Amino acid sequence: MAAEKIHFLDVHVMNYAWGRPANQSAVAKLAGGLADPTKTYAELWMGTHVNGPAQIPEKSTSLKEYISSNPQVLAAHENGDIQYLFKVLSVAKALSVQSHPTKDLAKELHAKDPKNYPDDNHKPEMTVALTEFEILCGFRKVEDIARNFEDFPETTRLVKESQIKALRDVAASSDETKRKAAIKDLFTSLMKASHEDIDAAIKVLISRLGGKKDDSELETLVQRLYHQYPDADVGVFAPLLLNYIKLLPGESVFLGPNEPHAYLDGECIECMACSDNTIRAGLTPKFKDVPTLVSSLTYNTAGPTYLCPKEVVRGIFEYKPPVPEFTVQRITVTFIFKSYSKK
Repeated sequence: MAAEKIHFLDVHVMNYAWGRPANQSAVAKLAGGLADPTKTYAELWMGTHVNGPAQIPEKSTSLKEYISSNPQVLAAHENGDIQYLFKVLSVAKALSVQSHPTKDLAKELHAKDPKNYPDDNHKPEMTVALTEFEILCGFRKVEDIARNFEDFPETTRLVKESQIKALRDVAASSDETKRKAAIKDLFTSLMKASHEDIDAAIKVLISRLGGKKDDSELETLVQRLYHQYPDADVGVFAPLLLNYIKLLPGESVFLGPNEPHAYLDGECIECMACSDNTIRAGLTPKFKDVPTLVSSLTYNTAGPTYLCPKEVVRGIFEYKPPVPEFTVQRITVTFIFKSYSKK
């Protein structure tokens, strides 16, 4: 059988508000064509998902239709749908505090609310940084969360002092169930605080920090999020609970189901199971589902799951997450120049 030729794809661009201007965006550069300088370029989708299906212009058909008609070109697919979605992201402004559901929860949410949960599939995802990339991901250690809330006294408008004390009390405990329960109790109160209380707490906080000369990294980040989302958004306080990390180019982190995270700044590639399900709770004007988010999170405090690539062949590095839908390979092309002299 003759080898299948390579076909170029027309891929889908998402112009979300948190994206980068065209002249600063890898998404805009990779998309080709003339970029619109009035738009922000956020995501480049490569796959068969219905919200951003790739096209094969040479064949005047979609990638999904082509695979369906030529099943031999791809070993694993379902009616032309490939089981992963590959993206490039250009982030200039924080994305929502969010998580992605398990398969069982995805089916439940899709059945109840297909508008906001368009898929019945889970969405584990992996991020590989193209530039320095800032992320909030996973819960901090119990004692660190307690200290952060004590250092930000304005939060007592949003959570109870007894909840902060409960974190202190379980910090030295080996009972993981109690530790998770204490974090869940405090996080739920914070996320469900009233708009009026959030607004009042943020105003007092920003006023206090504005009078300081030297801000800590956490204080600087909180102020940055406030300036991006000034309308009493509870996500401004998310860094008090979530790990703040910076990936260098080539570094990677895996984000499993029911783990909270928020991308903050930078450019990356992202690979995930083929799904567009997102449970949001802050740092967004989009639909929020706080009850589902707080009830479904794992509340693990083990820290981010970093993925170290393995060189499988010279120049080919493989990122292998703990899910069957995908792996990602980074291919480094090396040019070898030989010089010759006439004799």
